[in-house]
Order: sequence, then structure tokens, then C-alpha cells
Amino acid sequence: MMPELLSQGGFLVWILLFVGSVAIAVSIDRFLYYHRSQINSTEFLIGIRNVLRNNNIVEAIAICDATAGPVAKLVKTAIQNREKTRDEIRQALEETGLVEVPKLEERLGIIATIAQISPILGFLGTVLGFIKIFRVIETVGPYPNAGQLASGIWQALISAAMGLIISAICYASYNFLVYRVNSIVLDMERTAGEILDIVTKPGENK
Repeated sequence: MMPELLSQGGFLVWILLFVGSVAIAVSIDRFLYYHRSQINSTEFLIGIRNVLRNNNIVEAIAICDATAGPVAKLVKTAIQNREKTRDEIRQALEETGLVEVPKLEERLGIIATIAQISPILGFLGTVLGFIKIFRVIETVGPYPNAGQLASGIWQALISAAMGLIISAICYASYNFLVYRVNSIVLDMERTAGEILDIVTKPGENK
């Protein structure tokens, strides 16, 4: 029944289904990426601190390489630049952050764009449905029966509903994913400050 109902919505419904599928695919991809990227930074730093106390730099870098996500990359950057001044290490961390944050935000614009254009496409389908209705009225006269108008009405209603449904799903997905990005970025900022203190000698203020 559903395919038959959708077919009455006109070609724009299939366009909406396509862009909706793209949004869902991107959302799943981003969700899985964030799930892999967000680690327990507190436990991770405790482990790194213990390894560095034994001056085992190679093992610390190997742990960072084996750990997914931007937090591990920040820690690795700090370790690799540990012989530099505090300001130089901070600069290196900022540069790494500038590389990693865009990776987190990648493709979110696709979801936002689909959320914005879906109601417009749905409204366009509604307009086309009304055009169909008026063409019927023009053809058969001022008193068409319900059956003759049904096709245009179905197209108008289904297009509008589909556009709103897809838009609502995309907005919810986008806001959730942005929340995840912000959570990871805050974790990165906190980790950057802590690893800077770890790799910098106590009392050093160069």
C-alpha cells in the first residue's frame, strides 16, 4: 500500500525519498565516526601519564596511534613536542585541533541543507498538485467530481507531508550530531590543557 500511496505524490516524492536516504546515510556515518572518536579521556590520560613516568616515550606514542579519535592525536602531538617550550607545545596543539575539528564537522552541512530544502520541495509538490486540480476544473468545468480531483489532492498532501517528515528527521539528527561534536571538542580542549601540564616540567613557564 505504501508504494502505491507514494506514487500518488508525484515525482517530487521520490526526490524527497532520495535526499532523505542520503541524510540518513550521512547521519549513520557521522554517528559511528563520533562513537569511535569519543573515548574516556580521563582513563586514557591516566594511562599515558603512568607510561610517561617510566620515560617510555615509544610506548606512549604507540598507545596514541592505537587509539582512535582527535583526543589521542592531541596527546601524541604534545608528546612529540615535549622538548619544546610550553608556548610552542600549546601552538602545536592548536594546530592539531584546527586539523581535527573540521573532520568532526565534515558532511554535517549535507544534513542541514536537506533539512532546509525538504519543506520547500514538499511545498513545490503541493503547488504542482493544485495546478493539476485547476487543470481538471478547466477541462471538465466548474463541477468536477471527487474522483477527478483526487489525484491532485493526493499529490498536494503527500508531498507536503513527506517534506515535513524528512525535514523534522534531519533537524533532529543534525542537532544531535552537533551536540556530539561539541562534546568531543570540549573533551579535546580539556585534554589539551591536561597533557600540556603533563609534558611540561613542574614550575616551567617558558
